[in-house]
Amino acid sequence: MERVPRRLLRETAYEAIRDAVVRGDLAPGAAVNSAELADQLGLSRAPVRDALSRLADEGLVETKPQSYTRVTRVAPSEVRDAAAVVRAMHELAASATVGSLTSADLAEMRAANERFESAARRGDIDAAMTADDDLHGVLVRASGNRALAATIERYTPLIRRLERLQFGRDHARRSVERHDDLIAAAAAGDVSEATRLTALIWRSLEEGTE
Repeated sequence: MERVPRRLLRETAYEAIRDAVVRGDLAPGAAVNSAELADQLGLSRAPVRDALSRLADEGLVETKPQSYTRVTRVAPSEVRDAAAVVRAMHELAASATVGSLTSADLAEMRAANERFESAARRGDIDAAMTADDDLHGVLVRASGNRALAATIERYTPLIRRLERLQFGRDHARRSVERHDDLIAAAAAGDVSEATRLTALIWRSLEEGTE
């Protein structure tokens, strides 16, 4: 992991460690040492400890006081539960925003899907996941629902860990097609179809844990 500016402190420590767990740089079951992480990130131990506590609440690390802190293993049942919650939030975002999206919103979704397709073709999983988040993030942002956004932010990393392991060209191609259909429904103001497609996209992640 890269060193980060001290001014970002706790939030950046959290994001850096979370992303390392999701990418697999910190592997499932790996021991985590707050002092070593603090040194790698160029931070004091306090923001790193705060970040690890938050990640423990979110199920990405587990801690036994005076014993260990380690990255949790990928548990399909927990991923399935998280995917169901995230799906429901994205459905809510779609139902709340489709029909009121601007041309700029739709253009942003199309551009994100183009980036997703390009990244998938290159085999760049990090870029593909970022583009996917950007595409769906347009609807989340447009909803203006902070509780919805916070719930998605909390549980999506659990899903991404497993999705990265299962990512393949066939999955990516289906995702591009479904994204195109979603954007078309959004452009047509078809709330019912956009919500159905959103559910289909995210339900596929639940099915991948079975």
